[in-house]
Amino acid sequence: MKISSFSPMIISPRADEIIALFEDLGFQRAHTKEGIENDITAAVLKNESGFMVTVVHAADLEEDMSTIRMNVDNFDEAYEMLLAHGFTNPRGDRVTETPSSKAAMVYSPSGFTISVAEHIKK
Repeated sequence: MKISSFSPMIISPRADEIIALFEDLGFQRAHTKEGIENDITAAVLKNESGFMVTVVHAADLEEDMSTIRMNVDNFDEAYEMLLAHGFTNPRGDRVTETPSSKAAMVYSPSGFTISVAEHIKK
């Protein structure tokens, strides 16, 4: 398994405010993915130094949540490796699958989270 990107992700019901803050800090939208499950939208922002942050709009959350976004070339391998290290999927074995990605957020034994995803190339 190869990691292709590793960066912070902020999930919030107020994503527009957070995106505006990062744009004021010099970040620009590099990619936006809409229609993820219950109207979830993810915006990847990058700055001129190559730093990235993903801001996800999730209307059903009451407060912001921070996680680590980890893109890999083999979701199943990465997911199984994380589970072997004691991570758990709070949604059981449920994985989010779209035509262009496969993803899940998993919780470490100590409480931090990783959102692991594979982008499916057509």
